[in-house]
Formats: sequence, structure tokens, C-alpha cells
Amino acid sequence: MSESMLWWIAAGFVVGAELLTGTVYLLLLSIGMAAAGLTAQLGAPLPSQMLVCAVVGGVAMALLWWWRLRTARGRPAAEFDLDIGHHVKVTRWQQDGLTTVHYRGAPWQARWQGDGLPPGPGECAIVAVDGARLVLGPIPSTQAP
Repeated sequence: MSESMLWWIAAGFVVGAELLTGTVYLLLLSIGMAAAGLTAQLGAPLPSQMLVCAVVGGVAMALLWWWRLRTARGRPAAEFDLDIGHHVKVTRWQQDGLTTVHYRGAPWQARWQGDGLPPGPGECAIVAVDGARLVLGPIPSTQAP
């Protein structure tokens, strides 16, 4: 089997892994592998193929990172996070100010916004997402002024 065929097979496996994970980074790496496959078809030695794979994949990831920073500048985080604004029901708060809520069919750890004490059990709004933890706040009033 030719080296170019091995690169194409590897790129196919990485695209398959991408479909399972749902991130874009493996897709960018597979673009680098496809470029290495083209380099192999042109007759370049293996070290050159590996260098092309690394450079093309790395440049693709750097361009994605740059694009995300450029498009996110000046926009509020709520515009990108679809969880913000949804309501969750809190059954009880723990002593450390944390709670576990059920959201999107799974249990999530959540904390109250700010340093103050959380209110009693009831409905709260998601105001931010801190890593894998939801940040809860009061439900905003919808009354017109």
C-alpha cells in the first residue's frame, strides 16, 4: 500500500473520530493529513510529508483560533452561549452555596451569582456558564416600565 493511501486512510479515521466527538479540531488535523497525502502522491519523502501534515494542520487551527477571537471581540458572552437565560428548578442549596440542577436531561452543578447567599429553593435563571458549572441568578422581571 502506498504512503499516500495510508495518509488518506488516516484522514478518514480522524474524520470518523471527529463525527463522534463533535469538535472541529480533529477535522482540521484531517485536512493536514490530506495535504500530506497529496505530498506523498507528488513523491516527497516521509519526513516532508509529516512536516506538511503538522504545518497545514497547525495553520488551520491557528486560523480558526484567530477567527474565533476576531468574531467574539466586542460581543457579549450571552450571544454565543445558548444556555444563558434558561430557567432551572433548584430543590435545595448545599452549605457551600452549590446545588445540583437537572438541565437538558442531565445533572449539572451550579452556584449562585456573586458572593451573597442564594435564595431558597425555587426557579432560577442561568446567567453564565463557568466551565462545566452553571451560574444561577434571579429570574429577570419581564414587566414593561
